[in-house]
Amino acid sequence: MKKRDIGFLRQQATRVRVEILKMLTEAGSGHTGGSLSAADVVTALYFYKMRHRPDDPSWRERDRFILSKGHAAPLLYVVLAMTGYFDISVLKTLRKIGSPLQGHPCSKTLPGVEISTGSLGQGLSVSNGIAIGLKIDNLSSRVYCLLGDGETQEGQVWEAAMTAAHYRLDNLCAIIDLNGLQIDGPVSQVKAIEPVASKWSAFGWQVIDIDGHSIDEILNALDEAEKIKGKPSVILAHTVKGKGVSFFEGKVEYHGIAPTRDELEMALKELEGNGQ
Repeated sequence: MKKRDIGFLRQQATRVRVEILKMLTEAGSGHTGGSLSAADVVTALYFYKMRHRPDDPSWRERDRFILSKGHAAPLLYVVLAMTGYFDISVLKTLRKIGSPLQGHPCSKTLPGVEISTGSLGQGLSVSNGIAIGLKIDNLSSRVYCLLGDGETQEGQVWEAAMTAAHYRLDNLCAIIDLNGLQIDGPVSQVKAIEPVASKWSAFGWQVIDIDGHSIDEILNALDEAEKIKGKPSVILAHTVKGKGVSFFEGKVEYHGIAPTRDELEMALKELEGNGQ
């Protein structure tokens, strides 16, 4: 774990957003909204909470991160590059033929990716298996699984939630990116998921409700989750789709559309000026 430095982590989160927008614009495709909404959470994981070694991605005692919402791959790629898993110059190859940075993460081509994801609803099941394996091996490593709120409409998520509680997987922490929007519109209109907190609690999880853009709240939640014994924990991170750029925020149309060159220029000025 790294030193708890709120200012540093905020700066890193801003840089993460900048690099996400640059790579998406260069590619001309990709998922903007959901990558930006979860940027603060994933920055906190990799720069503060998780035990990991970029120079030894297969280190046995590492914590594991599973990006269940695999379309937010640009976020994962940027954080992996910034923490040293590969050279940051590779980011400009996003979605290009032969690049290890495809539209969804591939564990066979990129160090630091635990498992290929993108088929929504499966990440928590995979995380359960990893968490059980870690317990069998008597390792203290933890598993962090990031899901989208629309993704929790999938039935498999709830089977996995029940399984995790049954096996008392206290080395597992799920994080829900509650940005309220999915590709077809507002989550509440496509298929309502509320009351989210009550559902996870009823399934036997410790629920931690936070502002997903407050670094302080994120760190407190991650620290609290690590202390929970006898049950898995879930962090409900209330976020804004496209967070950090005013003309992206809360816009469902930017779920899977990359910025134009003009939008990138405006976005970079805004990010660099507001200290997000």
